[in-house]
Amino acid sequence: MSQSLVKNPIHIIWSTKRRHPFLEDQQIQGEMCVFLKGACDQMDCSAIKIGGTENHIHVLCHLSKNVTGAKLVGEIKRAS
Repeated sequence: MSQSLVKNPIHIIWSTKRRHPFLEDQQIQGEMCVFLKGACDQMDCSAIKIGGTENHIHVLCHLSKNVTGAKLVGEIKRAS
């Protein structure tokens, strides 16, 4: 029986509300990265790199074959 292997990296970027610099504090940025990693892991999408600046966030992760890109983005943004 053959096995299907999937490895799709996905890069998600979004800004804070009204591009307000909510993430100026490095501690808050670090906590947000840890939180987003947990959200990715919960969706079975392993995080590669998470970061950003004071007014936007970058998430690079592997998209699971069981989750659509739209569902992943929706769940991560909702959780954050």
